[in-house]
Amino acid sequence: MISALTRVVEHIEAHLGDELDIATVAHAHGTTEYHLRRMFSSLAGMPLSEYVRRRRMTVAASDLVGSEDLLTIAVRYGYGSTEAFARAFQAVHGAPPSAVRRDGGPLRTQPQLRFRLTVEGSSPMDTRIVDHPAFRLIGHAARVPLIHRGANPAIQAHIASLPPAEHARLKGLSDTEPAGLLQVSDGVDPDYAEGTELTYLHGVARAAESSVPPDLDVIEVPAGTWAVFRSSGAYPDALQTVWAATATDWFPANPWRLRPGPSIVSILERGEDFSTATCELWLPVEREPQP
Repeated sequence: MISALTRVVEHIEAHLGDELDIATVAHAHGTTEYHLRRMFSSLAGMPLSEYVRRRRMTVAASDLVGSEDLLTIAVRYGYGSTEAFARAFQAVHGAPPSAVRRDGGPLRTQPQLRFRLTVEGSSPMDTRIVDHPAFRLIGHAARVPLIHRGANPAIQAHIASLPPAEHARLKGLSDTEPAGLLQVSDGVDPDYAEGTELTYLHGVARAAESSVPPDLDVIEVPAGTWAVFRSSGAYPDALQTVWAATATDWFPANPWRLRPGPSIVSILERGEDFSTATCELWLPVEREPQP
């Protein structure tokens, strides 16, 4: 994975003005575009698309010092008009190209990323691999923004809108793993960009052959393999720490990669005020092909 990410960065530098062909780079390294984008976002702390934009505008800033017309520079970095280029430039640097050409700044530089393998992993991760038949996730769904750290107010409001009796009814409908009430995230942006929308479902897992009440939303989940990570401690901090560690520690050290599908959190135990919890994080995975 580290070599694939390094190759992506090199590819970006060599083709700053071209459309980024991540699928080809991923295939050349025996992985998928989906997994590569998710790992890049987790390790770099920004979506791949945002890194490309920052690098383009960092290099483009040096071109403004010369006498080339703005349209020539814009086209060089993949923009069809000076207006589109100027919007992207100002979003990165906080100043329009005209101000930078006149005053030489201000500029915000995005250095070229370098991925290196570091020896960590002193704390073992409690993980199991599960081959699961097709099942259904049923419950109440809402569109919410993606938030990386801390509680998500939109999710909190969605859960609070459900009457207490509904939580008990949902729990009674659970008849397969993952057990109990679930927090399901589906349709997440491949770049895992904060603020993008996803579908959040508060519900339970039900066997594919089991009936579903007509008032509930349904996510059909095909048969497949899941990596299941357990976390215990302050909620949601401990869970978010384990989630981040899957990218930094677990995936680089194991022959598995993410595949498209929902991510699922099962709350196994919780404190009365929900400040602490023991959870299982279910991530859809598939084996990396042998070289």
